[in-house]
Amino acid sequence: MRRTVQRRTAVGFIALLALFLPLALPAAASESSGDDDVIVLQGAKSAEGIAAGEGTTFFAGELNTGDIFRGDIREGKAKRIIDAPEGRMAVGMKADVSNDLLFVAGGATGKAYVYNTETRKTVAEVTLTTKTGSFINDVTLTDDGAWFTNSKYGELYLVKVSHSGEVRKAVRTLTVKGDAASALGPNDFGMNGIAVAEDGDTLIVAHTRDEALYAVDPETGKSDRIKGRDLEFIDGILVKGHTLWAVQNMDNQISRVELSDDLSSFKVEDVIKSKNFDIPTTVAKFGDTLAAVNAKFGRQAARYEVVLVPAWD
Repeated sequence: MRRTVQRRTAVGFIALLALFLPLALPAAASESSGDDDVIVLQGAKSAEGIAAGEGTTFFAGELNTGDIFRGDIREGKAKRIIDAPEGRMAVGMKADVSNDLLFVAGGATGKAYVYNTETRKTVAEVTLTTKTGSFINDVTLTDDGAWFTNSKYGELYLVKVSHSGEVRKAVRTLTVKGDAASALGPNDFGMNGIAVAEDGDTLIVAHTRDEALYAVDPETGKSDRIKGRDLEFIDGILVKGHTLWAVQNMDNQISRVELSDDLSSFKVEDVIKSKNFDIPTTVAKFGDTLAAVNAKFGRQAARYEVVLVPAWD
């Protein structure tokens, strides 16, 4: 594995902070036009996760308080809709639009939170793990329920959800084996972003330390590296068909990659950049538009925002 001391230090610093309608371009790196929309999360003191809701609606989270914002990419506005109880966090998130549910990774709390986006009430607070130093980083939805990553341990967690939206608090812990399961150092972040592949039977996880993507069997936990270019500072990911968008936070870019049919390899097709990116972490897609959240790790910023850029797909 190729990794410099500088990269290791930066990733460790991020972990420490976390605990407290366009045409495709042929170029390898495509700078957006400069007319990107910026939607401010009014009053937010931190940010990290975003999820696509119904239509052009999005949800975004305040990392350190767990509060939830709702916005609209057409209106260009967002407001706080959930004032989370003290002690919660909001990292990665996904919305189940049909059941008005929002699933939120709870970071250093070791928990998952589920909110009703209409009533704004907590539907479930689920303890995924009590292991010291755990960091529940991201979530994806499958037919079985919600899968969560732990960036400090080689484990994934399934919270089962019925088709009618009933959340079952019993947790299935999946021990990951194979390529993604190597031991982590104290400053390492392992499995980070997560998505479900087009086949519906395979999980894809981003591994920050390894600068890699892995395919994981949700039944056995077997993992295999998806061969391709190193993806430095990889964070949140999004999968649509055979296309995957990988947010590379400290590099201030999003790589658009094409996955092979058998998920054995990928090729970087575009690198999306914006002058408005300021350590983006997660991304949601609305047609030909991507919405990415600026986390601004390393400092307390005056504001936090969602940046809209072309998806180049």
